[in-house]
Amino acid sequence: MKKEKEELLDSYAEYESRKGEISVYDIFMVFFIFFLILSLLFPKIYIANQIYYKSITVNKLLDHYEILKEENRLLKQKLEQQKFKYQILDTMF
Repeated sequence: MKKEKEELLDSYAEYESRKGEISVYDIFMVFFIFFLILSLLFPKIYIANQIYYKSITVNKLLDHYEILKEENRLLKQKLEQQKFKYQILDTMF
């Protein structure tokens, strides 16, 4: 019984003496967890950035499309005015 108590006290003393030390295994685990998290988050960040830049491009193209549609409408309106003007002039002469 006394021997078990001494072993327990020795192991506790050894634990207390190593309590503040950082082992190579601890450092390895920290780096492993860091790279694991980084490898899981990097694709998400990359994809989110690509979606953002593609949406900017799409929005620019949509703006140009809307401008061209409006310009087309105005040109058609001018064409109709010119057709009407020439039809009236043809009937007058």
